[in-house]
Amino acid sequence: QVRLVESGGGLVQAGGSLRLSCAASGNINSINIMGWYRQAPGDQRDMVATISRRTSSTNYADSVKGRFTISRDNANVYLQMNSLKPEDTAVYYCNSKHYSTLRDYWGKGTLVTVSS
Repeated sequence: QVRLVESGGGLVQAGGSLRLSCAASGNINSINIMGWYRQAPGDQRDMVATISRRTSSTNYADSVKGRFTISRDNANVYLQMNSLKPEDTAVYYCNSKHYSTLRDYWGKGTLVTVSS
C-alpha cells in the first residue's frame, strides 16, 4: 500500500510559476514510476509528466515540454511549472505505478488555477 499526498496548488496569473510536491509513504520500494496527471472540468485525466524511480528518466506531454520539469528525491516527486497558461488550469494528481503488482495509486489531487 502506498499513500500519496499532493501540495502546492493555488491561484497564479498567466506567465507565473508554481511548484507542486507529492510525498509518498508506505511501501515506496515497490514504486517503479511516479508522475503527475491533470484533469480539467469535463475532460479526461491526462498524463503531464512521469519519472522513473530507478533511472530518473522523464517523459512529458507535448503541451508542457519546455515549461514544466519533473524531479524526484527518494519518496517525493515534484513538478516545477513555469510560464503557466490558462489552459493549464486543472486538478493535478500524483500517481505511482508498481510493476510487481500492476497497480496504480493516486493522490487526492491539488487544484491549479491560472488566470488570464
